[in-house]
Amino acid sequence: MIYVENLAYRYPGETKDTIHDISFEVARGEIFGFLGPSGAGKSTTQNILIGILKGYRGKVQINQQELDQLSADYYERIGVGFEFPNFYQKFTGLENLQFFSKLYKRKTQNPQKLLKNVGLTDAAHVRFSNYSKGMKMRLNFCRVLLNNPDILFLDEPTSGLDPVNAKKLRELILMEKEKGKTVIITTHSMDTADKICDRVAFMVDGEIALIDQPKQLKVRYGEKSLQVEYRCQSGIKRELFSLNNLYENQHFQHILSHYEIVTMHTQEATLEDVFMKVTGRIL
Repeated sequence: MIYVENLAYRYPGETKDTIHDISFEVARGEIFGFLGPSGAGKSTTQNILIGILKGYRGKVQINQQELDQLSADYYERIGVGFEFPNFYQKFTGLENLQFFSKLYKRKTQNPQKLLKNVGLTDAAHVRFSNYSKGMKMRLNFCRVLLNNPDILFLDEPTSGLDPVNAKKLRELILMEKEKGKTVIITTHSMDTADKICDRVAFMVDGEIALIDQPKQLKVRYGEKSLQVEYRCQSGIKRELFSLNNLYENQHFQHILSHYEIVTMHTQEATLEDVFMKVTGRIL
């Protein structure tokens, strides 16, 4: 769906590139995440893909067509959710969606249904100026879906959301994936990237340090060991066992046979651990 080769970009008036010869591909129906700290180049890359930033160097193709040769109809097929959404302050949530739906040629989705999906039915007739940050982000996601886009570009989609609504929004994003939609996410949230991205790209200083599946990264950079907590006469005891030939470890087998197991976990790394090991940076 998206093919990028040796992409570079320099902002007007600057002496150095912000993006340095990055290359990646995104398959149709994939959730692809750009993970990195502020200033890493995530949003710049996304803004190039959206078509906001012109004058890039390298190859950028959307569905096998060069981006800078696409017509304005491209915007009929994409949905964009910026981190800091702009809406009309004196319009209600519903009025905002009704207004933006008129900007599209293609048939748009029912705004009231979209509001219901994100839990904003009761706030449909409330002015946007009275919305909380979390409500604004949920309304922003409604606007992304208005034109039933083929590609979703989401910048920090769960920013400002409480755990319940963040989980709900992740579920809605996964539902779009099930429909065959392609999703590009820029975030510094390890939790978001880990739970919904098929692959993630680690970005630092305008370069991609690594691209892989979150699960594969955690396994590759984690310890190949198993931590077991079990209950004995002296209380809860914890021991660590190598995964190599674990079935032959008699002490491990003895614990399983004679003690109550409290917890048992492989020691895979977190995405944050992997990011630090690969880039030497923290988020």
